[in-house]
Amino acid sequence: MKLFTRRAGTSHRMRRALSLPLIACLGLSLSLTGCSSSDSGHKIRIGIKYDQPGMGYQDGKEFTGFDVDVARYVAKKLGYSENQIEFVESPSANRENMLANGQVDMIFATYSITDSRKKTIDFAGPYYVAGQDLLVRADEKDITGPDTLNGKNLCSVTGSTSAKKIQDKFAKQVNLVNQNSYSDCVVALNGGVVDAVTTDDIILAGLASTKANRGKLKLVGKTFTTEKYGVGLPKGSDKCEAINKAINEMVEDGTWQKLVEKNTAGTGYSYDASKNPPKPTGGCA
Repeated sequence: MKLFTRRAGTSHRMRRALSLPLIACLGLSLSLTGCSSSDSGHKIRIGIKYDQPGMGYQDGKEFTGFDVDVARYVAKKLGYSENQIEFVESPSANRENMLANGQVDMIFATYSITDSRKKTIDFAGPYYVAGQDLLVRADEKDITGPDTLNGKNLCSVTGSTSAKKIQDKFAKQVNLVNQNSYSDCVVALNGGVVDAVTTDDIILAGLASTKANRGKLKLVGKTFTTEKYGVGLPKGSDKCEAINKAINEMVEDGTWQKLVEKNTAGTGYSYDASKNPPKPTGGCA
């Protein structure tokens, strides 16, 4: 009986000792990101593009581009490790719905801040200011800007700000061809189906820099809009201030400049220094 009693007491003490770290871990996970198992239990889902070289691009299991690099930097500042990031493809036409439905926690996907979008979602940032331009074949001489698009076939992506701006300003002059991605637009451009592709200059530079397109395509170099790239968030988000702080730190420590140069190398592209780097303020944009 005494032997049995000692074993029972020992078992009770062992169970109690084992339970204390577990309770501590559970308690910490409410305020931090968990204990040793946090990598598998606390993910952040970040929406990006999968088809924009230089901005957001998937190559097998690898994700590259300026948006991707900025997302990683911000996520780290928010307390997430690389293993806790789950990238999710976020096509232009689906972004607001993906945020509203909880499919992603935030979006870094060349997401222009607009008044119409702010009615349904929030934005932190901006973290970059681009300008809409035109991409044409290298031997193109007639198209020198948006005012020379009369009668031309112009490609953009369904649901994008770029397509809407063209429709608003040049709808009577231009035959607008919508595709699911800018990569599809470039295929149409190389095949002679369309005469030009339009979106933001930094996106076009990335498309022109790929091995398949290098030397075949060129930017017109005449921007006609201002596009402020923000971090898309669900309406009512409390993350704007923390994200803006991270963006400002990225600029101050020199990382922002390095990431721009890294993702536009060899394209001849240079950002508009009068608008970049941007300076986010507190709260949502």
